[in-house]
Amino acid sequence: MNLKAAVLKQELALDIEAVCARIASTQRANGDIPWSPGDKTDPWDLVESAMGLTTGGEFQKARAAFRWLQSKQRPDGSWHAAYRNDLPEDLTVDTNMSSYLAAGLFHHYLITGDLVFIKSMWPAMSAGISFALSLQTPRGEIYWARNPKGAVDPMALLTGSSSIFFSLKCALAIADLLDIDKPEWRSALIRLGRAIKEQPHLFNVAKSRFSMDWFYPILAGAVTGLDAQKRIDKHWKKFVVKGQGVKCVADEPWVTIAETCELVMALVAMGNDDIAKMVFAWIQDKCFEDGSFWCGFTYPNMIVWPEEKITWTNAVVLMATDALYHLTPASRLFNHRFWETEYSFLFKTEDPS
Repeated sequence: MNLKAAVLKQELALDIEAVCARIASTQRANGDIPWSPGDKTDPWDLVESAMGLTTGGEFQKARAAFRWLQSKQRPDGSWHAAYRNDLPEDLTVDTNMSSYLAAGLFHHYLITGDLVFIKSMWPAMSAGISFALSLQTPRGEIYWARNPKGAVDPMALLTGSSSIFFSLKCALAIADLLDIDKPEWRSALIRLGRAIKEQPHLFNVAKSRFSMDWFYPILAGAVTGLDAQKRIDKHWKKFVVKGQGVKCVADEPWVTIAETCELVMALVAMGNDDIAKMVFAWIQDKCFEDGSFWCGFTYPNMIVWPEEKITWTNAVVLMATDALYHLTPASRLFNHRFWETEYSFLFKTEDPS
């Protein structure tokens, strides 16, 4: 345990080693990280869990997770939406799930500096990004999936597209590290960002009940500055339960640890560290006896649900901790200023369309 982690354990009663151990103990010998023992695996949450392992210093285990995902990639660059015991369970192929590997790899590089590993994963990452962009429309939004029969489902989801926006930034950052020029990715990023920020009608499935639709455009860096603050202020009371956390769905009494931590990260990304620390403090007692965090709970009844100890929930706790307390060089991963200063060239490319 490093010095900062030890201080946090004393100040926040947050045991980083115990949180990381929850993910590591759930990981299977082949690298797969299901939601919980015997549960399903989905590509997005596996990457999130691997990011938690990297944050916690379990680099070999994180790389094993990435390699497991690489081994499951389909010829078109996509992944199935869910696996169980290595076999596909949900045959849908999802653009968001197929692009998030880029975020995990750039996060891994920021902490480890392991460019050799990043190079080895480039083909899988690049193919996943290409699959996601194959479902982008000329207007900029990205359809969410192909169904099991191979047909495109013409729905664009704001949360999913925001996540793809972030993954695409990370993919371009990796391409820059490897001295690979991807002008078509830059054009896609600009069009997607414009759609998210300026054309909300393109995201044609009403998900405004879900808190992720509220803060994910900010977390991803598609909405920044004054626009981001206005967005936070507009729906704060709709989703935030003072002293408890963030509701997953506005009209249901379920506060979730993952959404709370992601809001914390979005606030830090904007520069609102003090408010982020306040919100993060609300969940510090929402733990099992082993120090790992609940997935969620009802409010005001305070019923923990589900009872399983979820890997990706604990991963995002680690990532929020890092964003707030700068445990690793990846603490800046979601920071808007980081992208605006060190990767400003990504957003200055002329869009030929």
